[in-house]
Amino acid sequence: MSKQIFLTVLVILAIYACESNKKKETMQTENESPFAISSKAFGSLPSGQAVTEYTFANGNGMEVKIMDFGGIITSLKVPDRHGNVGDVVLGFDNLQDYLKEHPYFGALIGRYGNRIAKGKFTLDGKEYDLAVNNGENHLHGGLKGFDKVMWTAEIVEGELTAGLKLNYLSKDMEEGYPGNLDVEVVYTISENNEIKVDYKATTDKTTVVNLTQHTYFNLEGKGSENILNHEIMIKSSDFIPVDAGLIPTGELMPVAGTPFDFSKLTKVGEGINDDNAQIKIGGGYDHCWVLNKSGENTLDWVIKVVDPSSGRVMEMATTEPGVQFYSGNFLDGTLTGKDNITYPHRYAMCFETEHYPDSPNQPQFLSTVLHPGEEYKSTTIFKFSTIE
Repeated sequence: MSKQIFLTVLVILAIYACESNKKKETMQTENESPFAISSKAFGSLPSGQAVTEYTFANGNGMEVKIMDFGGIITSLKVPDRHGNVGDVVLGFDNLQDYLKEHPYFGALIGRYGNRIAKGKFTLDGKEYDLAVNNGENHLHGGLKGFDKVMWTAEIVEGELTAGLKLNYLSKDMEEGYPGNLDVEVVYTISENNEIKVDYKATTDKTTVVNLTQHTYFNLEGKGSENILNHEIMIKSSDFIPVDAGLIPTGELMPVAGTPFDFSKLTKVGEGINDDNAQIKIGGGYDHCWVLNKSGENTLDWVIKVVDPSSGRVMEMATTEPGVQFYSGNFLDGTLTGKDNITYPHRYAMCFETEHYPDSPNQPQFLSTVLHPGEEYKSTTIFKFSTIE
């Protein structure tokens, strides 16, 4: 082989190697996650079990932090209309405050979200007694619901998503509920500022299940006085009236002509002090709205929240038939949260997607019974954006 041919071959090989390396670098860039994912120790339970807080940032201004204790969303930062990022959920800076009594800040709720009258229900002819932890009624799963247990956590990544898969086995007769209930909840964070919450559960004995998520939102962020200037829209023609213990009376009531009509964007404060008897019972809004759905178990966009001050917008889609809108009536300034901020009356609000309260005792309501061989499935999405 002549020297010239040899040099030509070397040049060709060098060019090929360079192009090959470029392709590898491109493939690596394409396969890299767009998310910054991290975790850190967040203290220990009295038993000594370590608690971990996981952080997911998507590069578009959203950062979500979730604990494996209670599946709690501890922080949710999203940009306002000027691009300034702020935390829009209530919570605490340390685990010890989460271990004290608080109103379910950011937590997963189960086995049964909302209230069950007098802590009793009957299945297959057998009466079950639950903890009475809200006046004479049962609330949000009992004395140690899913908000107060350790979940097994695993980071999951997709091509354009990242999140946290949580698993928990609720044993037979835990908090009085029958059946070993195997529960999976997956929080998925997307590039377009969505948080998707997928719930699944199976049981080995007939039981009741109604899972939800209990984050308190204030889209203005810290420094605001309350959420009364937030505007909300709920696609609903009826709400469920309640008695003095906030237990459904069993009927549905049209929202038209009442302070419960949020069929178009309406300020929370517009009717919250109305003379309406239901408003007085709840001390504001603490009721379940019957959602206008396109079909049973369909994933429909049914809720919109706008904060005119910051320009932040939250939209919600759910497969659930109802949503409990709670206007923070029991916040009273006695709790100090993140950044040493005191949480006054109506400082934040919740949108708990769910089946109706007390359904196990209300046969006219949609069933919450889960049988062996069946799978409970539910999905809710929170999407954040801004307006000018």
